[in-house]
Parts: sequence; C-alpha cells; structure tokens
Amino acid sequence: MSLRTRAAHLAASAAVAAILAVTVGGCSLTSRDTTASVAAQTPTNEAEWRRSLDVLGAKYRENPNDADTAIAYARALRATDQRAQAVAVLEQASIRNPRYMPLIGAYGRALADVNQYKQALETLDRAHSPDNPDWRILNVQGAVLDQLGRHPDARRHYASALKMHPDDPSILSNLGLSYALTNELKLAEQTLRKAAAQPGAAPKVRQNLALVIGLQGRFAEAEQIVSADLPPAEAEANIAYLRDMLAQHKEWKKAGAPPKPAAPKAKVSANAN
Repeated sequence: MSLRTRAAHLAASAAVAAILAVTVGGCSLTSRDTTASVAAQTPTNEAEWRRSLDVLGAKYRENPNDADTAIAYARALRATDQRAQAVAVLEQASIRNPRYMPLIGAYGRALADVNQYKQALETLDRAHSPDNPDWRILNVQGAVLDQLGRHPDARRHYASALKMHPDDPSILSNLGLSYALTNELKLAEQTLRKAAAQPGAAPKVRQNLALVIGLQGRFAEAEQIVSADLPPAEAEANIAYLRDMLAQHKEWKKAGAPPKPAAPKAKVSANAN
C-alpha cells in the first residue's frame, strides 16, 4: 500500500469515528421510546453490546417494520464492528419507513461509517428539511463534506449547527478536525480546546486535541491528554496509536503529501452510536 493510500485510509477511518459521535451527551435521532423499552440502559463495554445485539436482533427479526428497533439493532451492529450489516438493516428499514426522519438520519450515518460518503450525503439531505433543520444531521453532513474535501461547505454546516446548539462539543470537535485537515493546526487546537472544555465532552474529543497538539511537536503534552481519561491498558494502546500517527505525519511531510490528521481509534464504548 502506498504512503498516500495509507495516509488517506487512516485519515478517513479515524475521521469517521469522530463524524459519527454526534449523539454525545445523550442526544438521539430516535423520537419514540422503543429503544428505551428494548434496553434499560446503554451498554458500556463490548460484552454488553453483544448481549444487547442478541436481544435486539431477535426483536428486529420478530418485527422488521419497526423503525426504532431497526435503529437500535443497527447501532449495536456498528458497536460490534458489523458495519456493513448495519447499513443493510437500515437500508431495508428505510424502504419500509421512507418518511421517518430519525431512521433516514441513522442510515446516512451508517453509510458514512463505511466510507460511502456521496450516498451518505444524499441520504442525509433527506433526513431533515430547510424549514425544520436538525443540528445533529447538520453536524454529520459537515463531517461527510470534510471527507469529500469540501471544507468551506462543511464549516458552513457546522456554523449552522452551532447557531442551533451553541458550544456543543461534538460540533466543535468536528470543526476542529476540519481545520486540522487543512493544516490550520493553531485554529484546530483552539477549537478543540473549547470543545474539550464543554460539559459532557467525550474522551474522543480530548484524543483529537492530543493529536493536533502532537502534530505541532508537543508530544509529552499530547500523551498526557490521551492517557488522562482511560484505564492504563487502553491509555497505552492509544498512546501507541498517537505515536504511530505522528510518525506517519513525518513521513507524509517528507513525501510532500499534505498531512491528514485523524483521531485515535477508540474501543467500543457507551458513546458508540
């Protein structure tokens, strides 16, 4: 695999992880209470997600027409790294429920998760309307536009989302990554620091901040931020990933390729959506 291809792959896969963290803080694109009745609480580790997957899978097979069950089942599939299957579930559910906006939004996010950005953008355009915009969808659309290299368009979407939901850490985090993708590292750091300072900011936000700080050569500070929120074993894995990304960045610079920062890959957590 060429250096440029490796760079693009790492940037895309990790940026999607940041893209899809749009329900941080308990926000959900599901408007009914089916998901709450399916599970008493959100799983907190992979074993719990897999148990939830069994329950939700059975409920989905029992009634594949229920949109909220399909959303919850697809979420569990994504959390257990069965992303293509999640897309298939949501595709069929959206055919059966073509006017249910939360389902269309979930389908668009799932498409972005498997790097089908153009189709994701087309789907997300149908997930809300100009007279009734959804800040969460605007946030996802912005991140998909960033993956398509349309950074000014992406930032307009983030700006619109922030007008509706000021200082939301997930929007600010995606905006910070947008600046990082165009090598505006000072502005990226400033934006990500603001995101990390917000109540309810996920550990992933601080990991993005750490990467941007590391890209500026402040490695000790970056590693301290990465390890602050995590158990020792997971912190060590994330630090190793951070070091690998920074090493890749040096190679990209030598090769004359533009830097493509990406967030450290996180393990399955309660924030998987």
